[in-house]
Amino acid sequence: MKKQLLYWLAALTPAMPIPAAASCGSAFCSINTNWDVQGAMAEPGLRADLRYEYIRQDQPMSGSRKVAVGEIPRHHDEVSTTNRNWLPSIDYGGRDWGVNLLVPFMHREHEHIHNHNGAQLEESWNFREVGDARILGRRRLASFGESAPSNLGVNFGVKLPTGDTEVRNRDGDRAERTLQPGTGTADLLLGAYYTQQIPARGVSWFTQALAQLPLKSNEDFRPGRKYTADVGVRYAVADRASLMLQLNAVKRERDHGEQAEPEDSGGRFLFLSPGASYAMTDTIQIYGFVQLPIYQYVNGVQLTAKRAFAVGITGRF
Repeated sequence: MKKQLLYWLAALTPAMPIPAAASCGSAFCSINTNWDVQGAMAEPGLRADLRYEYIRQDQPMSGSRKVAVGEIPRHHDEVSTTNRNWLPSIDYGGRDWGVNLLVPFMHREHEHIHNHNGAQLEESWNFREVGDARILGRRRLASFGESAPSNLGVNFGVKLPTGDTEVRNRDGDRAERTLQPGTGTADLLLGAYYTQQIPARGVSWFTQALAQLPLKSNEDFRPGRKYTADVGVRYAVADRASLMLQLNAVKRERDHGEQAEPEDSGGRFLFLSPGASYAMTDTIQIYGFVQLPIYQYVNGVQLTAKRAFAVGITGRF
């Protein structure tokens, strides 16, 4: 029983977020649900994870202030964006190394008002598309401690430009670049992590940081660099059940280029993400999180979400 508890204490320790993700005020949550990235799993091998997210952005903000639709005039008055994301991933690794492949699928609905020569034209997009895939490697650099084992390591990889950048609505109008399934750019991913388990207290915790750095522009569009920092703790309330809490910080720089909207892109975000997980068997677990904004500051005028949800299932083979 004790061995099984220690296994799930390691397995359920939250790790790196989805590198392709932005804050929940954008297309993806910044919640950490990749349990294996920091070498936390007790056994090497093949694992799979399937995560679903629901994020509805319907609150315009300017700076840190909530505003009404059209309160601050823009060429487009953003009304709402609803994101339903499926994030399947495959992971394979040993005790000190590993690699993870993730290919997102998204269903996105967007509405805005186009202000044109004094007229207000309602425009909308509704599409289901594959997003930008990412490959993320990990390497554990050091392990220390016996009563409270700890791990220190690095993450490195790339986000690939697999998502479409030419999605149009029924009228043939191309969606804004920030709304498209892909950015059109390859991005470098670099990060570091630290984890610690305290088996005697049924507690584990982690901290990590990740930078997403676009390597080039695409059709005169270059997304802003993104930096994330996370702290999370897990407490085992029973042999198979646990409670989790994360603090997720995101900083995103402005986009650049003729197809970008630098005045209305980028910002700083801080989220609190409580969650729970349950081990259905020794190899399969389910989990769920809600992500709540504590602080949001956006450049210009942007849509934000009041809350976001993520649920999933993960298994070892």
